[in-house]
Amino acid sequence: MAWLVLFAASLLEIVGAIALKHAEGFTRPLPTLVTITAMAGSVGLLGLAVKTLPLGTAYAVWTAVGTLGTVIIGIAVVGEPAGAVRLASIALIVAGVVGLKLAH
Repeated sequence: MAWLVLFAASLLEIVGAIALKHAEGFTRPLPTLVTITAMAGSVGLLGLAVKTLPLGTAYAVWTAVGTLGTVIIGIAVVGEPAGAVRLASIALIVAGVVGLKLAH
């Protein structure tokens, strides 16, 4: 159950990051509200997950899934570049998270 909570926290992290892009320096009210709400929910769920999961592993997974999701949406939706170095770096993040999960 804690892993599902952590995954939900990561999804909210992605929502918050994407909304942050659209908040334009917190000058647009709706994206600003979505950013703040999603980020607060994300941290709240992370707090619940670390009651059971090891802090280092949970935090690494949370940030990695949030980063990966944000990068993928940035490439697919926002039109950010998807160069070889960037994709290789994403693969390294995935490898690190898998390693932490296997060590758990």
